[in-house]
Amino acid sequence: MPWSQSAVVAAGLTARAYRRGMGTDPSTSFTLEKGRLPGLRVKYVLLVWLGIFVGSWMVYVHYSSYSELCRGHVCQVVICDQYQKGIISGSVCQDLCELQKVEWRTCLSSAPGQQVYSGLWQDKEVTIKCGIEEALNSKAWPDAVPRRELVLFDKPTRGTSIKEFREMTLSFLKANLGDLPSLPALVDQILLMADFNKDSRVSLAEAKSVWALLQRNEFLLLLSLQEKEHASRLLGYCGDLYLTESIPHGSWHGAVLLPALRPLLPSVLHRALQQWFGPAWPWRAKIAIGLLEFVEELFHGSYGTFYMCETTLANVGYTATYDFKMADLQQVAPEATVRRFLQGRHCEQSSDCIYGRDCRAPCDKLMRQCKGDLIQPNLAKVCELLRDYLLPGAPADLYEELGKQLRTCTTLSGLASQVEAHHSLVLSHLKTLLWREISNTNYS
Repeated sequence: MPWSQSAVVAAGLTARAYRRGMGTDPSTSFTLEKGRLPGLRVKYVLLVWLGIFVGSWMVYVHYSSYSELCRGHVCQVVICDQYQKGIISGSVCQDLCELQKVEWRTCLSSAPGQQVYSGLWQDKEVTIKCGIEEALNSKAWPDAVPRRELVLFDKPTRGTSIKEFREMTLSFLKANLGDLPSLPALVDQILLMADFNKDSRVSLAEAKSVWALLQRNEFLLLLSLQEKEHASRLLGYCGDLYLTESIPHGSWHGAVLLPALRPLLPSVLHRALQQWFGPAWPWRAKIAIGLLEFVEELFHGSYGTFYMCETTLANVGYTATYDFKMADLQQVAPEATVRRFLQGRHCEQSSDCIYGRDCRAPCDKLMRQCKGDLIQPNLAKVCELLRDYLLPGAPADLYEELGKQLRTCTTLSGLASQVEAHHSLVLSHLKTLLWREISNTNYS
């Protein structure tokens, strides 16, 4: 081989060796990539498989409690057993237990002890609510009918006169709502409701049913707020089972997710999906105005002041015309009830002085006792909620002012009973700002 050809061959071999050393030889690079890809694929497959396994396990764990969470059939069996024995009565009993005209539809329960279902009664969409705490404790005999009348339907006793029952009811209302001049009128309404068959007398079964209903916090709230437009209307009852008007639109997860799946999503994703699946911003503004009006209704109403002790979007419901309706009154509590629970309670810090989820009172560290007044008023908690509900998607010319007003509102502090003037002023400004934006439009 001539010297020039040898030099060329040597140069070629050197260049190839250099490229191999630098990792740039095409054939070698292809071989390396080909060898690396299966390893990457295995890693991705393992990760995907692990994600599916963990997700499936979480769903299984939550669904395994579904039979405990949704036990409407148990509720109906228990109530109808009491009705057939003559222990309870009510306007819905015959349709529920004899004529089978109450249709149970979707389970909406979020806790085993409080059964909530959508349903149909007398061609109306309704919400069915019933408590089965005693039933759930009878785990040894799951198919047996629990004898709830021994606990829940024990009052009034046989021989109680209507006068005694009236006094008994008035004392109960004073303990839970406070000593208010409007309570005798509320007692009259309760006795009128108890006499569902309009025979001008209250039987023992009718009295037992109404007394059991009064022990349900939400029922007591429904009675107290029955004249307010933002609370659901009571339609009928049987024992301590009761029907309210259905709220067509609740929070997005109430309609989209089954109860067992709701806890799987973090709160950040809840808020994001609320914005994606919720109504357009002007409709949200109208719903927010209704929520602010509801806060006004809770403050110094006919039957005292009420506190919102779980402020979440899950409780924000609305009608087909986007008028706000409180979806759940379980965590709304009378001021007298909250005070009685908190005042004098032993504490080391303020976190020991909580009623419900977020009704917090100060702790007197010297006396080591909770005080009766709440630190944060209803309006401040609602405004925290509205920041996530209203600011995303708000009109550009409104965004800054709305954000400023909501920040001012969330900083409302001091004892809830001492912020009346400032509370009313801030609330009025917010409502005016929102109405000004949507008035004279189709959204108003």
